[in-house]
Amino acid sequence: MRSRRMSTAARSLPAQVARIVRLVTLPPKALAAVGAEVSAERARELAVEQALAERARAGDRPAIAAILRKYGPILYRSVLLPRLGSEAAAQDALADTYVRVVERFGQFEWRGCGIYPWLRVVALRIALDALRARKRETLFLPEDLERAADAAERDLDRGMDVELWEKRDREAAKSKLEHALGQINSRYATAIRLRVLEEKSREDAARALEVSVGTLDVVLHRALKALKKALGHEDGELLGGTP
Repeated sequence: MRSRRMSTAARSLPAQVARIVRLVTLPPKALAAVGAEVSAERARELAVEQALAERARAGDRPAIAAILRKYGPILYRSVLLPRLGSEAAAQDALADTYVRVVERFGQFEWRGCGIYPWLRVVALRIALDALRARKRETLFLPEDLERAADAAERDLDRGMDVELWEKRDREAAKSKLEHALGQINSRYATAIRLRVLEEKSREDAARALEVSVGTLDVVLHRALKALKKALGHEDGELLGGTP
C-alpha cells in the first residue's frame, strides 16, 4: 500500500522531482545499479569523444570543428570572459584559442578524462598572453592566471566532469569580484551584485535599491568606475562592460 501511495505521489510531481523520489526509495542494490548505469553512460560518452579526438589528431578538420563547437561556448563564458573582463577581449582570445587548438591538436594525448581539460589549458595560456599584452589589471592578474594555467596542466589527468570545471572557474571569478567589492562603497557594491552577480533586471535592481531606474543607471556607472579604480583600471570594461 505504501508503495502504491508513493507511486501515485510521484506521478503528480515534476519529472525531475519524481525521479529523486524513486531513487531515494530504491533498495541499496538498486541504487548501486543506477550508479553503474551512470558510469556506463559516462564511459560511452568518453569512448565517442576519444574516437572524435583520434580523428582530429589525424587532421580531420570536421572533427576539430565539432570539438570547438561543443566546448567553445564553455571556454568563452567560464574561462576567458571572467578573466579578461570584456566581451571584445574574450572573443579575440577565443578566436586565438581556436587557432592554437587547430595548430596543436596533433600534440593532444588522450588521458581518459576527455578533451576539455586540455582545451582549458590552451584557453588559459591564451588569456595569460592577452593579459600580459594589455599591461593593466583586471579581476585576474597575470600572476594569478599563470598559477591557474600551471595548476590546470597538473590536473590534466583528473576525471572531473566539464560542469565541475565550469563551476570551479565561475566560483574563482566570483571570489575575485567579491574581494574587490569589499573595497568600495557598500551601496555601489550592492548595485554591482544585483546587476552583475545576480543578473537582475534594471527594474528589479532599482526596486531592491529603492531608487528609480534612471538613478540606478547613475549609481551603477559610478559603482563600476569605483571598482575599476579599486582594481587599478584606467580604461576598459569589467565583466562585459556597463549593462
